[in-house]
Amino acid sequence: MKISQAAAATGLSAKRIRYYEEIGLLPATGRNDAGYRLYEAADIHTLRFIRSARRLGFSMPQISTLLELWHDKERSNASVRKIAYAHIDELNGKISELQAMVSALTDLADRCHRSNRPECPILEELEKNAQ
Repeated sequence: MKISQAAAATGLSAKRIRYYEEIGLLPATGRNDAGYRLYEAADIHTLRFIRSARRLGFSMPQISTLLELWHDKERSNASVRKIAYAHIDELNGKISELQAMVSALTDLADRCHRSNRPECPILEELEKNAQ
C-alpha cells in the first residue's frame, strides 16, 4: 500500500511515517516504478507498535530498543520490564514536577485577587525568576 493508505491504516501522518523511516524505526520500504513507497502488512504492524509505544510516552530511543526486543524471539521479558520500569520512574518524576508547578501556580493565583490594581503576584514572581 502507498503511504497515504498506510497513514490511514495506522492513524499516523505520512510525514510521521517518513520520519520513522528516516530515523530507522521503520526499515526502508520498497518503491514502485513511480518511486512511491510501498508498505507491507509487517510495516503497518510495526507502525502500529510504534504508535502504541508513543501513546505510552516512550522516547524514540526507548522505542528503538523495544522494537529490537519485539523482533528478538529469544529475548528475556526482564529486558522489556526493565525498560518499562525505567519509563515509569521517568513518568513519576514528570508527575511530581507537574504537581509542584500546579501547587506553585495555584498559590500565586490565589494571591492574585480580582481587582483593577496593577500589582499581580503571578507577574511579580515571573519577573523575580527572570533576573
